[in-house]
Amino acid sequence: MRLETLLGAIPVRQIIGSRDRTVESIAYDSRRVQRNGLFVALHGEKTDGHQFIGQAIDKGASVIVTAREEKHPRATCIVVEDTRRALADLAATFYGRPGQRLKLAAVTGTNGKTTTTFLIKHICENAGLRCGLTGTVRYEIAERVLPATRTTPESLDLQELLALIANADCRAAAMEVSSHALAQERTRGLEWDVAVFTNLSQDHLDFHGTMDNYFESKAKLFTQLAQQKRKQKAVAVVNIDDRYGEQLLGKIDKNVSTVTYGMGVRADFRASNYRMEFGGTSYQLDAAGKSYFIRLPLIGRFNVANSMAALAAAQALGVNLRKAVLSLGKSPQVPGRLEIVPAKRQFQVFVDYAHTPDALLNVVKTLRELDPRRLLVVFGCGGDRDRQKRPLMAEVVEQNAHYAIVTSDNPRKEDPAAIIAEIEKGFRLKQYEKIVDRTAAIVRAIELARPRDIVLIAGKGHETYQEFADNTIPFDDIQVARRAIENRPVEFS
Repeated sequence: MRLETLLGAIPVRQIIGSRDRTVESIAYDSRRVQRNGLFVALHGEKTDGHQFIGQAIDKGASVIVTAREEKHPRATCIVVEDTRRALADLAATFYGRPGQRLKLAAVTGTNGKTTTTFLIKHICENAGLRCGLTGTVRYEIAERVLPATRTTPESLDLQELLALIANADCRAAAMEVSSHALAQERTRGLEWDVAVFTNLSQDHLDFHGTMDNYFESKAKLFTQLAQQKRKQKAVAVVNIDDRYGEQLLGKIDKNVSTVTYGMGVRADFRASNYRMEFGGTSYQLDAAGKSYFIRLPLIGRFNVANSMAALAAAQALGVNLRKAVLSLGKSPQVPGRLEIVPAKRQFQVFVDYAHTPDALLNVVKTLRELDPRRLLVVFGCGGDRDRQKRPLMAEVVEQNAHYAIVTSDNPRKEDPAAIIAEIEKGFRLKQYEKIVDRTAAIVRAIELARPRDIVLIAGKGHETYQEFADNTIPFDDIQVARRAIENRPVEFS
């Protein structure tokens, strides 16, 4: 692509060097620069991309985009006010604005994003609307599945993914949109057909600082809907059972269509007569003046909310609501979301991604509804993340489970024992033990399980690795639990 074409996509303060260049690729990581490439220097959380401009030029960059004046005889320097915004705008132009060729559903919130996007995709596909997916667990491009590197990729990677989805004959995409992505404008330039707010509870305060900042980042997705030019009939789908959802309604422009969901009588999509068992959940849905009986092969009150969000979003994308309701009965198991570990035993084992106090509370309350003899919980907290939530996680488990084993999650650069010590501050009783090694902790929980007990292994869910200070190792809660079950003698009655 000609540099002149790309320059038309961004406001430029200064150009130093030739404008007569062809750009064959774009990169923000100097290690990925190719010949005749354009390198954008980003200010990261830990490093400044301006430090790697020389390395990028040595790798073949002929154009650099910076926030300050740089003179290099082998490259053209484009000086801009904000390199992160410039990256998003350049990426959209370079990949031909693929978002304009797709119906886009954005899902944001602390919990429920992954399940809701999986359900949106499932409903759309069953209605003949081929749908891609981006999110925490994986990226799906038609039949092709890629491991996810981030919940919401950097703008350049996101535009490339959307181009692949559009080129695979998909007509829609269901996307998890994180607060980090909104704060860092990774989705800049995308216009949404529907945006979903699931809920907000304490998480990511290491990045946002306060809950108000966290909420404002999420709210950006909805306040920008009124500014869309091509997709002016966007729909906002909001959970009004959540207090932040109520607050969000006041921020959305009155010209934007709003659909609410929840258990209360004011909700546009309202659930009642909720029933749960091991095989799934059922409830009555009242929406658009009609009632529907919903069968969902996922358990938990929170999945009632997730399914209503998905139904409202799918309807906004043009899917017939009755067809959408019928398709929910064959919804897929979402990896690492209350995923049951196959066990020919008289106890049950579940793995869940819950890593915030609110998510953990939802999951343990759901499992208590199954009326176990005892609920045993294995959990920890990630290192280099919000430390305030650590004792809160312990409080949730102590108040709602019968016994806990506190262990390592992803310690990263922190001392695992120090993280556990901070978690312990939330316990008042001694109905727990601590085992730093996560494998040993899971094995111990399986050993303790007796008939009619439930074991919950929380925190990592779908992840297949464990991060330490100096290395990352393969680790899969599901596989570790399976081996522990196989190695355990058949229990007595």
